[in-house]
This record gives sequence, structure tokens and C-alpha cells, in this order.
Amino acid sequence: MQQHNSVFTRTRLLVGGVSTAALAFGNAVYAAVPAEATDALDTAKGDVNTIGWAVFAVIVAAAAFGYMRRAL
Repeated sequence: MQQHNSVFTRTRLLVGGVSTAALAFGNAVYAAVPAEATDALDTAKGDVNTIGWAVFAVIVAAAAFGYMRRAL
């Protein structure tokens, strides 16, 4: 039974160490983003927003047209 507990303890320590290392590495990578990249992402976000609303408007118009055709 002692060996069984030892395996669980080692596994728990390994999982804790890997998750801590992943969190530390992720924060370091996030902090290293240059300002130009952030500006480019903001610009892309605006473009995607515009395209998304246009697609949504087309879907709503198509649905409205379908409902009007059924009513006639």
C-alpha cells in the first residue's frame, strides 16, 4: 500500500510542477508582445467586427425575406 501512495504523490507533484511551469511560461510570453503587434491585432479586431456584423445583417435579411414569402 505504501508504494501505491508513493505513485499518487509523485503524480500529483509532477502535475503541479508542469502546471506551474506552464503558467510562468505563458505570462512571460504574453509580456513580450511588442506594441506594433498589439496595434495590428486591434485593427484586425475592428475589421473582423465589421465583417461579422455584415454577415449577421445578411442572415437576418434572408430570414426576413423567407418569412415574408411564407406570409404571401
